[in-house]
Amino acid sequence: MAARSGNSLLATDPVAEAQRLHTFLTPTVTAAGLFLEEVKVHFAGTHRTVSVIVDLPEDESGGVGLDAISAVSRMLSEAMDTDPNDDGKPFDLEISSPGATRPLTEPRHWRRALGRMVKVNASDRENFMGRVLDVDEEGVLFKPELPVKKGMKPKQGEPEKLLFSVIRRGVVELEFARLDEAELDLEFEPTGGNAVDGEGS
Repeated sequence: MAARSGNSLLATDPVAEAQRLHTFLTPTVTAAGLFLEEVKVHFAGTHRTVSVIVDLPEDESGGVGLDAISAVSRMLSEAMDTDPNDDGKPFDLEISSPGATRPLTEPRHWRRALGRMVKVNASDRENFMGRVLDVDEEGVLFKPELPVKKGMKPKQGEPEKLLFSVIRRGVVELEFARLDEAELDLEFEPTGGNAVDGEGS
């Protein structure tokens, strides 16, 4: 917790304050080699809680380590202590990274999920499972997992692309075994990034 005296008007709108802090804190998070995913602000009387979610850049695999969280936490705390537009209220700063099963709602989320098995909700079909093979500006290329009888080994269909305009959301499915790139049976070169073969956020 830190308390500071500021010279700005008292902030009372948590959404507006979150947007202001997102703009103010983005350069600090970028300098730490991370991506600022989201800022949330909760007011409780004269106290506020600032929750910051950081992620790795979309071209990196894996998740945000504890050392990185600790380092960016110190940097963000220092930045907020010197915020020229702060209202002077005491605050708690909470830093976290997205969970492995966070919803995939933006193109960068899908790029971070390259190589992962996901459950997809789309407007033009029933929910289905598929592995993310490639992501471009228009949509996502999947290798779908075909429905089979219980106890049978999953079968995979031909790669197909879904446009972002029909994708409502996706969720990464946790896999106990590491992805074997040979199982992808790729017949093309991905146009954006490399497949991920480990656990990520």
